[in-house]
Amino acid sequence: MEYRSVSIEELRGRTAVPEDDERAASTVDGESFADLFQQYEADHDIRVGEIVEGKVIAIGKDYVVVDIGYKSEGQIPVAEFRDPDGNLTVGQGDTVEVYVDQAEDDDALVELSKEKAVKLRIWDQISLACERDELVTGRIAARVKGGLSVDIGVKAFLPGSQVDIRPIRNLEKFIGQEFDFKVIKFNKRRGNIVLSRRVLLEKERASLKSKTLESLEENAVLSGTVKNITEYGAFVDLGGIDGLLHITDM
Repeated sequence: MEYRSVSIEELRGRTAVPEDDERAASTVDGESFADLFQQYEADHDIRVGEIVEGKVIAIGKDYVVVDIGYKSEGQIPVAEFRDPDGNLTVGQGDTVEVYVDQAEDDDALVELSKEKAVKLRIWDQISLACERDELVTGRIAARVKGGLSVDIGVKAFLPGSQVDIRPIRNLEKFIGQEFDFKVIKFNKRRGNIVLSRRVLLEKERASLKSKTLESLEENAVLSGTVKNITEYGAFVDLGGIDGLLHITDM
């Protein structure tokens, strides 16, 4: 059997792809592979400071690993998924909203935060409540300078002058109690929220006053609550209206 040597040029000629076929092979439905790759990168790109959805793929002792569709998984301290009683609130396979803290760290992992995602969503809800003139519910957490600190999902400030209609000397008695509040100042950029309970009480009192005036007449017998006692008598709340009960009639 005779063997014939084949030159490089002949091999290239045998394997060469026609220019039209080569161009066709580098496109899909009119889009080049380069365009498709850039589109894929754009679709799977993440931006620091955004909230994205991810899937829990592993739960370890210290971290929860979340897949957000990026080239690297992200991790979140497991403590961020525990309730006040220490119970884990997430399971493998669950879909969660997370905040992108850092694209990639030294270990090629994306740094994520569940707590920041929750707080940002709360800020959005508070902003919407302000726009719609709605109320927010919160629990008074502590006494601070000038008033009280209120937990409405994020920290808010209740000035002492906005706690009640009348001045309150002992603000500590409100700690731990839950109320509805009206947001009277909101600045998301500065993280500043100021609340008022007094506005709601004044509105309620005005409504009671209107109803009381409808039934108020001379010689009518009414029930009331003693609000203040002085040396000349007592002030009684009749329902939005204070009446004076003279000491000679007590």
